[in-house]
Amino acid sequence: MSDLGSSQEYTSFRSSVSQNKIVVDNDPAKVWTYYDAGPRHIRCPLVCIPPVSGTADVYYKQLLSLSARGYRVLSVEYPVYWSMPDFCEGFRKFLDHLNLDKVHLCGSSLGGFLAQKFAEYTRQCPRVQSLFLCNSFCDTSVFQYTDSCFIFWITPALILKKMIMGNFPKTAKDPEIIRSIDFMVEKLDSLNQRELASRLTLNCTSSYVEPQKVNTIPVTIMDVFDEYALSQRVKEDLYKCYPNAKLAHLKGGGNFPYLSRSDEVNLHLRNKM
Repeated sequence: MSDLGSSQEYTSFRSSVSQNKIVVDNDPAKVWTYYDAGPRHIRCPLVCIPPVSGTADVYYKQLLSLSARGYRVLSVEYPVYWSMPDFCEGFRKFLDHLNLDKVHLCGSSLGGFLAQKFAEYTRQCPRVQSLFLCNSFCDTSVFQYTDSCFIFWITPALILKKMIMGNFPKTAKDPEIIRSIDFMVEKLDSLNQRELASRLTLNCTSSYVEPQKVNTIPVTIMDVFDEYALSQRVKEDLYKCYPNAKLAHLKGGGNFPYLSRSDEVNLHLRNKM
């Protein structure tokens, strides 16, 4: 078990915040897993969506810290969806099931892209009050697997995991970043082949955000200045997509600053709600 996974803080989280599972589609295999911390009377909570390698508990530091300050925070782990419209419709049903008409969305990497596409999807009847995009992107064409993502569904899980781990920094020296990587590898190992294949398909299928459809939503862009998976070009493209966005820069933090720099991330999240 990783250092974070065996830490007192994570143990406290697992013992104090219940894990919930619901089915919102006709398919009983499509189970949404989520954590819900903080006052239930808050009808516009923060909802966190993890990256490809993440499970719902990767935001445990946000769930604990922000709920202790009176905020309601949810972290979701979505079931297998193979297309963006199917994910967006499933997410809409998930929010409907919880009677959440309005939400703030926080997403990391793929989670941030999904958040943007959901904001697009619900633009006729707006559900998203704000977007917090952490090390995210607005166009999947930046990924090298866009031409081969149609075979992910038959690709062995071991190969899919190696593809994902190839984006993890190999020269990290910061102990907090190292611990965050170890924790995320642990979570990656818990995902099965269909979950990995569907997430990578969503991540790599040709798609992009149409900013004119979401430009009325307040956006905060968080990225780091040290090594992480996405390139400088991807970062600049996101800035161009949201020229009026609030920028939340971190000197360091790697791919997973919500774990390695949680205090700084939580402060920025509190300022957006």
